[in-house]
Amino acid sequence: QVQLVESGGGLVQAGGSLRVSCAVSGRTFSGYAMGWFRQASGKEREFVAAISWSAGYTYYADSVKGRFTISRDNAKNVVYLQMNSLKPEDAAVYYCAAGGSRIATMTTINEYDYWGQGTQVTVSS
Repeated sequence: QVQLVESGGGLVQAGGSLRVSCAVSGRTFSGYAMGWFRQASGKEREFVAAISWSAGYTYYADSVKGRFTISRDNAKNVVYLQMNSLKPEDAAVYYCAAGGSRIATMTTINEYDYWGQGTQVTVSS
């Protein structure tokens, strides 16, 4: 089994920055592609960013491109999401996910096998 634990969420003013982290345990972290998704109240969970196992490829939703950066530290078994220039519409519960054999585009929920419990990000205007 793989366990994912997010941390670093909180309240930030619009225009501010926040970094959320996801610690992974249980299996070889470096073998998984990692993704961040978010779910705002009353909305469906949506893709935010993803990074390949080697960190050679990254993908971003258009809504966060240029503002968010995903990275990973395979030695520490952690994936990060640095969020800059936050907007009120970025407020959501942020989930990290790990995917193995089903990974294709890295941008859809069904490709991921393991999920964290989520961390709340609130952006005040």
